[in-house]
Amino acid sequence: MSATLVWLRDDLRLDDNPALAEAAALGTSLTVVYVLDEESPGVRPLGGAVKWWLHHSLARLGAALEAAGSRLVLRRGPAARIIKDLATETSADTLLWNRRYGGPERTVDAGLKKWATAAGISTTSYQANLMFEPWTVRTGGGGPYKVYTPFWRACLAGAEPRLPVAAPDRLPAPAHTSAGAPPASEPLESWGLLPRNPDWSAGLAGTWTPGEAGAHNRLADFVDGPAAQYGSGRDIPGVEGTSRLSPHLRFGEISPFRIWHTLREHYGPGAPPDVGIFRSELGWREFCWQLLYENPDLATQNYRPEFDRFQWQTPLATELAAWQQGRTGFPLVDAGMRQLWQTGWMHNRVRMAAASFLVKNLLADWRVGEAWFWDTLVDADAASNPANWQWVAGSGADASPYFRIFNPVTQSKKFDAAGRYLRAYVQELAALDDKSVHEPWKADGGAPGYPAPIVDLAESRARALVTYQRLKDG
Repeated sequence: MSATLVWLRDDLRLDDNPALAEAAALGTSLTVVYVLDEESPGVRPLGGAVKWWLHHSLARLGAALEAAGSRLVLRRGPAARIIKDLATETSADTLLWNRRYGGPERTVDAGLKKWATAAGISTTSYQANLMFEPWTVRTGGGGPYKVYTPFWRACLAGAEPRLPVAAPDRLPAPAHTSAGAPPASEPLESWGLLPRNPDWSAGLAGTWTPGEAGAHNRLADFVDGPAAQYGSGRDIPGVEGTSRLSPHLRFGEISPFRIWHTLREHYGPGAPPDVGIFRSELGWREFCWQLLYENPDLATQNYRPEFDRFQWQTPLATELAAWQQGRTGFPLVDAGMRQLWQTGWMHNRVRMAAASFLVKNLLADWRVGEAWFWDTLVDADAASNPANWQWVAGSGADASPYFRIFNPVTQSKKFDAAGRYLRAYVQELAALDDKSVHEPWKADGGAPGYPAPIVDLAESRARALVTYQRLKDG
């Protein structure tokens, strides 16, 4: 008797899930599994904030699958072994999944396809989480793009991203093992994804609603509100000017195809330019994944190998702690780092300023910051996180020039003139006026309880430029 096995990964949704849609169409008994794999060679273990998100996302996905007549099987361990075992347990003759693009993950998938073919199991993978798969966007010479603008231009010159696939109304009944029982599933609570002793997740819970329904609600709010003014609103950290869809995209609770076509349907052919600017941000996500596809070690190796000679400095333990805790004495950096700790997210304009401060004013290796964000961001993405850190450091593709050093005071004066964002996260500044809030060390009496700057901006900028010049000089 036929049986289908669907392996979910970073696609925790029913809507626009091609693998699930195909399983529904086949109609054979179905097993849907999620494998928490932190053991396969090269697979990067998850950070703490992402684990919190994953727990709640899986809980809601399990409920949604049950409502559709199915169930979610949870297993932990090396994915290849678990999928082979589960296929054998359920006598599956069809194995379906949506494609992923990291190097170690592709190695696992290729090995499983080879095994399945030898075992007589039909295996099919689908495009679900990128609108433009890496190998389909190529330069005239046939190689990958190294600069974003021509990459995105090439994407837009091609076919429109496919239409999303509707969620199945019902899914086939769950498969059973030879013993007549459904395959065993590990209790989600046994995975220990939620923080304990202490539980630092209250701010995350107060900010986010993980899961597919939360993703669609977030998209609806964005389309009805900030999307039309995205071009200007995205740079103002003190207002709700961004989509905040990034953590939902991280685990595939919503697909980029659904986002793309929802914008198309809402605005029609006369969409304001701001909507196009937001689409270009989706393009940056696609570009980052192409970079990771071509450079599997993007989180550990400089994209530009000449930066292997860059003279990074090991920051003092007190300096690094000040940056991590939001106590550098520079309000914009500190507001961002405190927002990150409280909510698991940071406004992108502030991310650039905070990252620039670490790698340029403190001369810390970009990998130090990338690892911290990997552990603390709810949207810590295997492609975007290292690609963006390398962009700021100057070592990446299409990188910001190293001599572009974000001045946190100038940035806060320009993008948070009234100090709304600064005061929201740095309470010590609440009593300062709109001028002093950007440079509290200049205010009469300062800001009680708030630290003095840990570095001199001018001196640390000059040091960074001298270090960069040494790299250029060889």
